[in-house]
Amino acid sequence: MFAAAAAVLAVCVVALGYKRIKPPPPKVCGSPNGPPITSPRIKLSDGRHLSYRERGVPKEIAKYKVILVHGFDSSKDIYLPLSQEVMEELSVYVLTFDRAGYGESDPNPKRSVKSEAFDIQELADQLHLGPKFHVIGVSIGTHSIWACLKYIPHRLAGVTLVVPVINFWWPSFPPKLAKEVFRKQLKRDQVKLSIAHYIPTLVYWWMTQKLFPYSSIMQRHPILLNRRDLETIKQMSQVPNPDEHKVRQQGVHESLHRDMIVHFGKWEFDPMKLKNPFPDNEACVYLWEGHEDKLVPFELQRYVAQKLPWIKYHEVPDGGHLMIHEKGLCEAIFRELLLGEEPSF
Repeated sequence: MFAAAAAVLAVCVVALGYKRIKPPPPKVCGSPNGPPITSPRIKLSDGRHLSYRERGVPKEIAKYKVILVHGFDSSKDIYLPLSQEVMEELSVYVLTFDRAGYGESDPNPKRSVKSEAFDIQELADQLHLGPKFHVIGVSIGTHSIWACLKYIPHRLAGVTLVVPVINFWWPSFPPKLAKEVFRKQLKRDQVKLSIAHYIPTLVYWWMTQKLFPYSSIMQRHPILLNRRDLETIKQMSQVPNPDEHKVRQQGVHESLHRDMIVHFGKWEFDPMKLKNPFPDNEACVYLWEGHEDKLVPFELQRYVAQKLPWIKYHEVPDGGHLMIHEKGLCEAIFRELLLGEEPSF
């Protein structure tokens, strides 16, 4: 009887543990128990849907077409301080979309760095953007842009990476440098990133447990924000965002957690082995970094720029992580990408 009781206890412990590490199924938009569909969407070749938002001038008359990819815990409704007047002056059409699992785009349990590039390509084709288009990626959303550089470089008219989140396990990083910079992260984030890389099945458990600090960004740790970021947040708080609640409405695992698993996992390629997509200087790849960005270490960003000399690297001396949300910098990023104007900051 003791053995039987012990066996039952063991099964209960395993079942309880499994329940804690297994994420609940997502609440898919448009399903019986899911949120309603309120935005325009396209249907991809694999049956999933992508939700999108259009800004600027109509694509039929726009001189430039830009697909902008949002970052972590964001959506197609990303705050962009570009006035309609500026977008008309630039003759730019701006397309944002909910990446898989975010907002009103269907989850993709098979999501990978590679799949993100082909989601973008299908979106561009179904909306008839033409053979080439510009892309801008923000923060962790830049893995989609690295994927575009790898898999669809022939479709790109110009590229900008804004505060691109680094994967510490990219093979071209010198181990000593990567380790030194990694150890500067808060302990909770070292654990979080290591779990995402080595044991992704535990990400849901780590990010939902209450025993230990689990994520500086999710727990709003004040160390992450510099002076300019704090000023930017103050400005952003004055602009209503009625759809903010939609970002995680299908569940945190297929949005936030899947982002971590994809970005900090093993990639299908090494970004620092990529070739220049514009060998004839017909366009350029730009990378913007803030020297005081507390989320993305400038030391590793500089190394990436050195390994890929065809990237034009900007390091804003007092810049933080929220540069795309600053009016002056956001406009400068667009003007450089579209017109080649040299920024001043």
